[in-house]
Amino acid sequence: MSEFEDIRDGATAVDKDNKYDASEIQVLEGLEAVRKRPGMYIGSTGPKGLHHLVYEIVTNAIDEALAGYCTKIEVELLKGGIVRVSDNGRGIPTGVHPKEGISAATVVYTVLHAGGKFGGGGYKVAGGLHGVGASVVNALSEWLELTVYDGKNIHFQHFDRGGYSEEIKIIGETDRTGTVVMFKADPEIFQESTEYDYDTLLKMLREQAFLNAGVRIVFTDRRGELDSEVDLCYTGGIREFVTHIHNTRGLESIGQEVIYLSGMKEDYTAEIALQYNDSYNELILSFANNVHTPDGGTHETGFKNALTKVINDYGRKFNLIKKEEKLLGDDVREGITAIVSVKLTNCEFEGQTKGRLGNPEIRPFIEKIVYEKLMNYLEENPAVAKAIFEKSLQAQRAREAAKRARDLTRRKSALDSANLPGKLADCQERDPSLTEIFIVEGDSAGGSAKEGRERKYQAILPLWGKMLNVEKARIDKVYGNEKLTPVVTALGTSIGEDFDLSKLRYGKVIIMADADVDGCHIRTLLLTFFFRFMRPLIDNGHIYIAQPPLFKVSRGKQVRYAFSDEERDEYIAELTSADGRSKPDVQRYKGLGEMDPEQLWETTMNPETRSMVKITLDDAVMADETFSILMGDKVNPRREFIEKNARFADNLDF
Repeated sequence: MSEFEDIRDGATAVDKDNKYDASEIQVLEGLEAVRKRPGMYIGSTGPKGLHHLVYEIVTNAIDEALAGYCTKIEVELLKGGIVRVSDNGRGIPTGVHPKEGISAATVVYTVLHAGGKFGGGGYKVAGGLHGVGASVVNALSEWLELTVYDGKNIHFQHFDRGGYSEEIKIIGETDRTGTVVMFKADPEIFQESTEYDYDTLLKMLREQAFLNAGVRIVFTDRRGELDSEVDLCYTGGIREFVTHIHNTRGLESIGQEVIYLSGMKEDYTAEIALQYNDSYNELILSFANNVHTPDGGTHETGFKNALTKVINDYGRKFNLIKKEEKLLGDDVREGITAIVSVKLTNCEFEGQTKGRLGNPEIRPFIEKIVYEKLMNYLEENPAVAKAIFEKSLQAQRAREAAKRARDLTRRKSALDSANLPGKLADCQERDPSLTEIFIVEGDSAGGSAKEGRERKYQAILPLWGKMLNVEKARIDKVYGNEKLTPVVTALGTSIGEDFDLSKLRYGKVIIMADADVDGCHIRTLLLTFFFRFMRPLIDNGHIYIAQPPLFKVSRGKQVRYAFSDEERDEYIAELTSADGRSKPDVQRYKGLGEMDPEQLWETTMNPETRSMVKITLDDAVMADETFSILMGDKVNPRREFIEKNARFADNLDF
């Protein structure tokens, strides 16, 4: 009998031993479903899901602002992983719910799909349309305390992991209105961490302040010795959002003012702010009812379609291009920063995480606004129009040059995987799920890696010399670049619009560089290249950073490899305490080339003992901003970034 048959028979035997009937069907009551499958409601139980709890409560306060009843929102980070969110809105209704027979406030915090956003006039526009925000936060909190001010009385209720033992009660009198929610995320759910990242929340709150012109959001971090407070209020709304993005990234704007377009029809409105800059990258952020839609949707599609049409029509109208010529969407969006924000009564989000807007009526609505009002703006501001059009033409020329370079490269077979780079030491295995390639800095380290590797499934590609900084170059400069072509050729996927993930030759692409400044620069250049031109490699989890040791601590036959100063000191103490007569030898590795093949294999390449960092993009916008700052032309933003993050240098993953 074959091994497969043995396994199959074993599975059959298990099936016979375990009954599966009606009694096995479970029905999860109340908030039990949320605690059982939290990822369905907040995306994950990692840092992203943790911060989403704050977002859900803040969204409720923002909805009060959209309804015209809230002007100030306070968010406080307290010690012990506690968050307090306060607003001066109307306060959640506390009267007895006619169907549930308990306070309406209790219903909101304990019943899924309960709230004032499903009709009845409570909210005409709201971000929390699925009615699960407050109850989900309650379910995933170790405890939550709700305080409601209704202008007469102060109402209070305490919850433990979504449940409660006492009904909501009056604890005092007041003349103010509003809601205060204080909660502590449950460590049983968020096992990785329940500590919030200040910058992550600041970004989210600033975003909401931009999207709701005039609403004041006060964010305070009370976890340190001194409170850190920032007051966010932008009367210019999304216009200031665009300006903030350009200033943060050190980009030079085209035109002195941000172009602002707006319109209203029936029960939906739209705001668009846009401005071009001197970079080669586009950034379009779209929102529906203040909810970021990272996957776009009908509002973003409408904007892109109208932008392409208006630029082409303007060019033909003023004889800047021939009638038969056409600029493509990529051409007219090069170097644009745009915010597209729509607000409507019945928002059709795709999924609870609301990544994409689905309302079909929004696309023609946006197209009409953008085409008519942007065309008027361009005709009234010919100097700005000329600068934008010239940038689009340059992008078109670069695209055509890239096509010629790509075709030439193909004819030379430089991107054909049948003609692999001469310095590539390929592996024997051909199944990408089993293979990995080490992109190694320098011939010396490459030689050690080639000798020390497992030839069956590990390939080695040495790099040398200064690499092209693609943040400062269009794609036409990438084709044929002698430093980048070997990488593209070895991976087999091509780049840009020709990228094909199915042709990837290695499941793991591992950047292995020295643990010094030059090595860090090499890693950053490669990551920038992958991010800009081979983004799916990162999105699908194929890019890794190897972590070679910094020190070798040895005494006789006892050897330890340390990856930090603290670990080095621990090993020194460990090997010294054996008899105390002599200290161990400590070798500081200045580069990978100093390790012999056996050491490199044992410390950095052996899957059983190595340490690697998998590169992910949980927040693509923040990653885009970071690459723009670190690899762009402007010095000041880079200096500010380094000064701000220098304190984390000892904790860098690579």
